[in-house]
Amino acid sequence: MLQLEGLTVSYGAVQAVRGLDLSVAKGEFVALLGPNGAGKSSTIGAITGLVPSKGRVILDGKDITRLPTEARIVRGLTACPEGRHVFANLTVAENLRLGAATRSDKAGVAADIDRYCTLFPVLGERIAQAAGTLSGGEQQMLAISRALMSRPRMLLLDEPSLGLAPMIVARIFDFIGSLKADGLTVLVVEQNAAQALRFADRAYVLGTGQLRYSGTAAELAGSDLMSMYLGA
Repeated sequence: MLQLEGLTVSYGAVQAVRGLDLSVAKGEFVALLGPNGAGKSSTIGAITGLVPSKGRVILDGKDITRLPTEARIVRGLTACPEGRHVFANLTVAENLRLGAATRSDKAGVAADIDRYCTLFPVLGERIAQAAGTLSGGEQQMLAISRALMSRPRMLLLDEPSLGLAPMIVARIFDFIGSLKADGLTVLVVEQNAAQALRFADRAYVLGTGQLRYSGTAAELAGSDLMSMYLGA
């Protein structure tokens, strides 16, 4: 579903990502792990077209390297950004509808809003409330639901556990795991390696912009890299 070939991201003279090769098969849950400054978010930015990069980004066999972000979304690629970035002054309902901006099936959009309000009842309870008044965990639920409103074939999640209480983190990852069970292809960027590896099929570890590990989640969980790069 997704393939990166020699992906390089630079900010002036600083290379944040250096020649990264990465792949995610259809239906896979893949974790991209590493400490702060490893280049994880820069990788997500390059995949979505929000960050200039070199190399190739291939989605479902088609080279999308030169496509703008909007065209990548239309092709089925959607990201939930680090820090949630909900539209604070808009209501929960308005945020969800914005996630479906590329769709024209009004009945389907309404059905999906009902679906995510059922999965996350607090969203339904606060459907007319400004998103900025929600707690951090509630905003993360909204941000993920908003991303899913486009009905993506591949979902990118950037630090979904950032700043959340452990109980909320576990709930968020249980939901992410259910997306895998539904057949959605997921690439998740995380510092919380233990939670990400609960559901991941495979994992990549970045360190100072370079690939340090590529293999199964089970192999990573039992390796010295957990302490070397992930502090676990």
